[in-house]
Amino acid sequence: MSAMPLDHLLQQLHAGDDSAAQELYRRYEPYLRKVVRRQLPRQLRSKFDSQDVVQSVWAHLLRGFREADWQFAGPAQLRAFLATVTRRRLTDRVRHFRVAKDHERSIAALNPDAFPASIPRPSEIVRADDLWERMLALCPPEHHELLRLKRQGLRLTEIAARTGMHEGSVRRILRRLARQMAFESAP
Repeated sequence: MSAMPLDHLLQQLHAGDDSAAQELYRRYEPYLRKVVRRQLPRQLRSKFDSQDVVQSVWAHLLRGFREADWQFAGPAQLRAFLATVTRRRLTDRVRHFRVAKDHERSIAALNPDAFPASIPRPSEIVRADDLWERMLALCPPEHHELLRLKRQGLRLTEIAARTGMHEGSVRRILRRLARQMAFESAP
C-alpha cells in the first residue's frame, strides 16, 4: 500500500477506510514530529512529547478528511497543509503551557509551613488509636506520661526534663517498649 498514490488514499479515507488513514499517518508522522520538535521551545520540552501534538492534530484532521472532502493538488500541498495545522496546534499548546509555567514555583522556594497538614484517613486513625492502646497496655502506668510526651513529638531531652528522668532512661524505656511491640506482633 505504500506505493499507492495520494489521490487514491484520500478517496479511500473519504470512504471510511481505516487502513488508508493508517497509511497516511505512517507517511507524514515523522515529518510532522520534526515540525513540532523544531518549533517547540526548550523550556517546554519536558511538558509534552511531539508525538502527543501530532496525534492530536491527526485525530482532528481525520474528521476533515472524511467529511469535508478536502482536495490537494499533490503530496507537497498536503504536506504544507499538515505542517501548517501542526504548527497552529503547537502554538495553542505552547500558549496553554506558558500560562501554567508562569504560575509554577520551585518547591524548595516555598515555606514548608504554608503547606496544609495532611489529613489522615479514618482507617489510619483507627490503626493509630489501636496501636496507642496496645502501647499503654504494655507499659506500666508510671511511664504513660513519657509516652504522651513522645506522641506529641517532643525530643528525648525535652521528655527527660519534663519527667525528671535521665535521657538514657527515657531511651531505654522506649526501646524496651519497641521490643515488646515487635515481639507481640511477631508470628
